[in-house]
Amino acid sequence: MKKSTLILLTASCAIAIAPLARGQAPGQGRGQAQEHKLVYRDDGTFGYMDTPTQPWSGYRVHDPDRAKPKTIDPGTFSTQDRPGRPPSDAIVLFDGKDLSKWKPNQWKVENGDLIATTGRFETVDDFGSYQLHLEWQAPNPPVGDDIMNRGNNGVLLMGSFEIQIFDPTTKIYPDGQAAAVYGQTPPLVTASLPPGQWEVYDIIFLAPKFNGDKLEEPARVTVLYNGVLVQNNQEIYGTTAHAALPRPYRPGRTRAPLALGAHNNPVRFRNIWIRPL
Repeated sequence: MKKSTLILLTASCAIAIAPLARGQAPGQGRGQAQEHKLVYRDDGTFGYMDTPTQPWSGYRVHDPDRAKPKTIDPGTFSTQDRPGRPPSDAIVLFDGKDLSKWKPNQWKVENGDLIATTGRFETVDDFGSYQLHLEWQAPNPPVGDDIMNRGNNGVLLMGSFEIQIFDPTTKIYPDGQAAAVYGQTPPLVTASLPPGQWEVYDIIFLAPKFNGDKLEEPARVTVLYNGVLVQNNQEIYGTTAHAALPRPYRPGRTRAPLALGAHNNPVRFRNIWIRPL
């Protein structure tokens, strides 16, 4: 049977690519000596067994027997009209109605949104390192006469390290604006949307590490704000505070509840999920 040839069309030309023969490694063209032999496993996985061993993993380079990553459903992205679907391996903290993952509080649910009232809102479970997704919306127009309290809230990682939530239209100090590590590090850029829109945080948090009570590695955080990188593996210098330097880490503490702050300002939340790392 005649083998087919794959044609790739680009904006300027067409490129003909000959089919890959069984046993021929990707990247090996005609006239090149084959240095490694492809082997196949029963499930169709192919790779090499005659390559160097990686000292950090114990597997060979391109090892077909290396453990495969778990396959998940990645979910869907949100729109302004509708929250997306979380990844299939995420722990859903708020789906528009269920508050069973949170400790009792005075916060309320209205039309599928979680609305801040008063008091810290904490998860029942403790978490260490994780990927966190949440969407928030500041009141439009701003509520209240206190300029320091417009759309004021915060994502409290381990209940101690605040990623600020604040009305994007209010010109607060840079280390207190939305997506700042509060009182420590402003975001790399301002990536807010127009007033009244749903803002999106995707946060990668690495918990601190201790040797006994001695801090070995501080916590670090990466934040994407509406899909834009605004905190890049940023060190967290201690417990965040208002108008003060960071307080020292609590010795030996590597897990704690996730919390949302409250300043009696009706910030809305939706689609909150977490993936422990």
